[in-house]
Amino acid sequence: MKVSIQDVDALRAVKPAALAGYARAEGWHTQERYRVNSDVYVGKGLPEVIIPRTERLLDYVNVVADLIRIFAQVAEQDELTVYRSLMIADRDVISLRVAESDDGSVTLNDGADLVGGARDILLAAACSLHAARPVYHAGPNRDAANLLNRMRLQQTEHGSCVVTLLTPVVPPPQPSLCPDHDDPNTPIERQLTRRLVEALGTAREVAGCAAAGEACAYRESVASGLSANLCEALVRTIEPFATLDIDVSWARTRPMPAPVAEIRFGRADAPLLKEAARMLRRRAPRPDTRLHGFVRPMEREPADIDGVIRLAAVVDGQPQSVAAVLESEDYDRALQAHHDKALVVLTGDLDRRGQRWRLLNPRLENVVCESDPN
Repeated sequence: MKVSIQDVDALRAVKPAALAGYARAEGWHTQERYRVNSDVYVGKGLPEVIIPRTERLLDYVNVVADLIRIFAQVAEQDELTVYRSLMIADRDVISLRVAESDDGSVTLNDGADLVGGARDILLAAACSLHAARPVYHAGPNRDAANLLNRMRLQQTEHGSCVVTLLTPVVPPPQPSLCPDHDDPNTPIERQLTRRLVEALGTAREVAGCAAAGEACAYRESVASGLSANLCEALVRTIEPFATLDIDVSWARTRPMPAPVAEIRFGRADAPLLKEAARMLRRRAPRPDTRLHGFVRPMEREPADIDGVIRLAAVVDGQPQSVAAVLESEDYDRALQAHHDKALVVLTGDLDRRGQRWRLLNPRLENVVCESDPN
């Protein structure tokens, strides 16, 4: 059945950037300016089209309707399919598709886990944009939460079980139509999608290494967005289903070399990723740890503002030497405590690298002298 888009509001919702992005993706390119607010697009074997630069044209709705008709004829698709493509042409599209049952449905609980897992996967990727860590604790950073609040959940597809998420609008590159894909100034909306693909690819590699009995470089993988939170979200999403396919289609307004990124997980990956999450949590700094101990000989260059101390403390029931970098005032107090052979109390995030311990973001809370009744 042929469907023609006639609704004025629906046609007005199609943005000029989406029209231009769709045309470029389908083989058209700009030839010349047309009057003040439009461009002429041409392509080999394609009809010449005029695409507006602004929707503030008196006949904008009619222009959009004509373009949809032409795009549909060239693509040999119905107008409704083309319209739907235009409505998401300026957004990255993330689809999570699971193996279907005979009737294409899933249980209510499994469906809730699928949607919740999709949210948690994206949240872990968003958090890693601002600070790559093996674990993100309760209360994700505000920027990540705000970015997630701008994501949209698209209408589900008929006959399949798929969760489709739309990023916020991805602005077209300026001034070039062929951006540097590693540009640090890439919009945050695209940075999120790229980090998601990178993190999922790393999770796929980690699961593959574990299945083959190979050593996994968990700590090095953190820089690519791998975290315990991401692994646990994947486990939650994978476990109820035989397969989970995650596809990312890049916004036509800001194309990437490959139009689609695809990552597949299976139920057998769940225990491997669960173990990866456990290992990442084991390697994560322990937040807000309080240590009591004596300061060992310290090091500081004359020009340094901060100084390194080593604290003789007990960690997990064993005597350990814990390094900490203190600010100038705390360092001077620690130096005096070392001279007085006084006990010091430090708080911070306890981290282990191999056999060495260190205290991140340390604060000197107290110095306890022998004569101190407390």
